Parts: sequence; C-alpha cells; structure tokens
Amino acid sequence: MSKIRKVYFTKLGARISILIASILLYIFAPSQFDVIDGWNFFKKFSVFHVLWLVWVFDMITQLMPVKNIALGSQKFFKEKFRPALNKLLDWDSLKDYIKKTNKAAGKVMAAWASLIAFIGALKLFKIIDNKHILIISIAFYVCDLICVLIWCPFRLMLGNKCCTTCRIFNWDHFMMFSPMIFVGSFFGASLFLLSVVDLLVWEITIYLHPERFWEHSNMALKCSECTDKLCTQYCQRLRRK
Repeated sequence: MSKIRKVYFTKLGARISILIASILLYIFAPSQFDVIDGWNFFKKFSVFHVLWLVWVFDMITQLMPVKNIALGSQKFFKEKFRPALNKLLDWDSLKDYIKKTNKAAGKVMAAWASLIAFIGALKLFKIIDNKHILIISIAFYVCDLICVLIWCPFRLMLGNKCCTTCRIFNWDHFMMFSPMIFVGSFFGASLFLLSVVDLLVWEITIYLHPERFWEHSNMALKCSECTDKLCTQYCQRLRRK
C-alpha cells in the first residue's frame, strides 16, 4: 500500500469517527448544534467550531501545492505539470478531450443539483432541519473518501480511468457543503462560499491550462508515473491490459 493511500485510509477512519460522534451528539447533546443557526457561531463554543476549522483548513490547503495530497487534486498547479519532451502537443485532441470531459462533468453537476434540490425541498417542508443538514454534509465528507479509496459512482458518469485523471476531483468540498446553502447562517454560508472559491479556481484553471488535466499532455498523470496508487481496483485492472 502506498504512503498516500495509508494517509487517506487514516483520514477515512477519522471521518467515520466524526460522523458517528455527530450522530451521538444529535441524540444526547443536541445543543451542540446551535452553533450552525444564525449568528450563534460567535455566541458560544461548540465542538463543531473545531470541525469548521478543520474544513476551512482543508479548503485553504487545497489551493496550495502541498505534500500528502493526491495528484488528482494537485494537478492544476504549474508545479505538478510535466510536459512531454520532444513532442508537440496535439491541441485538437486536447480540445476534444476537454469538450468530452466538460460534457460529462455537466451531467454530474446536474445530477448533484437534483440531489441538493431534493434536500432543499425536505428542509422547505420541515421534514429535516439544520441539524440534519450538517449531518448530511458530514456523511458526504465520509463518502468523498469512499469514492477515492473504494468505489466511485461518478467514475461511471465521467468515464475516467482513475482519480488521478478525474475531471471533478476538486469538486469534493463544493459537493460536501452545497447542502449548507439551506442553513442560512454564518457557519453554513462561510463553508459554502469557500467551497465555491475552490471550485472556481479549479474550473478557471481547466479553462486557462487544459494541458495540465490530460495524461497525453501531462506526463505526471500517466499510470507508469503514478506513485499515489489510490484507486488500486482500477490500477490493477489497467496493468493487466
């Protein structure tokens, strides 16, 4: 198992623990959730302040070239780009690739928007409240690493071979915190808006530097150069071909 895969499994275990703890707090100490309502964030301390800080730190570091983060998330940085030597870039093929992946990403966004709209309808009809929405976001927080380490339904829609080449790898925080748009508080708005910043930086870079996202123009994305080995179920299949 690669070093980064071990790191991500450790993170998955921590996220599952956070989800379990949140459910227990919902049952035995629901007042801890008051922090997510209105301006209560500034009125009293809650354990969710710590989680908020963890999330904000994660989103800020996603905008920096740092270690122990998968290349799939970092490939938009200039420092991670490795152009092919002695080979002219086939811009027509690159444009076709970007057009194809953009179309697939649009389908994923539409599907996700439908899910978030459903969550919003549940909130509108008072079937769920802010506490439930926070737990849903934490559940998405867990599912994010399940997609990376175990199985990803979005891969079926995108057609990418693995996480390293994934078109939407850095949509993770936006997907996690999109339900927060219905919370109507500093806690929810701050997380959602920062996740939108991460999303926009990613999308703008794809528009300005598409060559960083295609394995035929960025050699760092090729299977033969992979050191992350996160998606082992896909890597092993590809090696047999």
